[in-house]
Amino acid sequence: MFEHVDAYAGDPIFSLVEQFMKDPRENKVNLTIGFYFDEDGKVPNFSSVDKAKVWAADNLPASPVYLPMDGLPDYRVAVKSLAFGDAMPLVDSRLASTQSLGGSGALKVGADLLKRYFPDSELWVSDPTWENHHSIFKGAGVKVNTYRYYNPQTKMLDFSGMLEDLNQLPERAIVLLHPCCHNPTGIDLTNEQWQQVVDVVKQRNLLAFFDMAYQGFGFGLNEDTQAIKLMAESGQPFLLAQSFSKIFSLYSERVGALYVVCESPETAETIQGQLKFTVRTNYSTPPSFGARLVNHVLASDALTDEWKTELEAMRERMHTMRQQLVAKLGELRPDVDFSYLATQVGMFSYTGFSPEQIKRLKDEFGVYLIASGRMCVAGLNTRNIDATAKAFAAVC
Repeated sequence: MFEHVDAYAGDPIFSLVEQFMKDPRENKVNLTIGFYFDEDGKVPNFSSVDKAKVWAADNLPASPVYLPMDGLPDYRVAVKSLAFGDAMPLVDSRLASTQSLGGSGALKVGADLLKRYFPDSELWVSDPTWENHHSIFKGAGVKVNTYRYYNPQTKMLDFSGMLEDLNQLPERAIVLLHPCCHNPTGIDLTNEQWQQVVDVVKQRNLLAFFDMAYQGFGFGLNEDTQAIKLMAESGQPFLLAQSFSKIFSLYSERVGALYVVCESPETAETIQGQLKFTVRTNYSTPPSFGARLVNHVLASDALTDEWKTELEAMRERMHTMRQQLVAKLGELRPDVDFSYLATQVGMFSYTGFSPEQIKRLKDEFGVYLIASGRMCVAGLNTRNIDATAKAFAAVC
């Protein structure tokens, strides 16, 4: 019956992590998967979240019934203020939202909704983008195309190419945008550049779909939402996927949200019902525990302040590691310009290394990068940064 089914080649990132785990070398360095690792090379627990877990032990509902299809109501109220920041008054009355299974679940629900009501619209993603963007939208039956973003010659943003491509898209085309900490390049737009993108989206009547998985890892919680604020000010409808896997270190709990900013409160009410239906046809209702943790932290001023302090420490550590790596590379290879790494932000950097260089890094030095050359900056620490810099310098 199933002999015609193709074998799954495996996810390239998770497969590479498996290779890393089997590597017997003691000085190996894992810069592959998008986990935040602390100075000790461990995925940390937030103290603020741990306190929420203590609270949850005595305050979970006695009867573990299903949540509503669109999720925990208090959670949805708490997280939307975080996502929209200063723009909240601009969108609140015309906002539909649902709790989701992490950021990926938000993208999937959004993709299904768009395929149903915009069946002829195609999706454009940045070149490059997170590989799963292609898989999720193709899985929903949406044709996926790319717009220019990264210039491999300059190792910088190709903004003129990006604008040129967006200016040629048909009306109601869907454009996936990274509001902060672009994955995989770490190259973000300035506020002035975002304004130009928003202007194009409005002029050409495009449908923007923001994917925000790293809010706070770039320049700050509010600073990282500036693109969303500009889009909200434009009055143009758009979608936003939100994830708490990284910024609350709740990877396995799958905590996220999807927002649809509509033209009017009446339309938002209609979309709210369709979000419920889309969730019902995917996974029926979302899980409870992780959402209750996030909600409890955001509902407490003291825990929110503690969480913000912890998040800031993570951002500053990654920034420090990035700067130290560039400085060490400058000492080892003054003939090579690595300054582009210092201008990138967030969890990831695009090294610009070729497949041959990436293979050498793994085989000769035990330094693991994914095939695109993306580096997880959070995998660097004071114990492995020297070895990483020497390996990078050796393959250039």
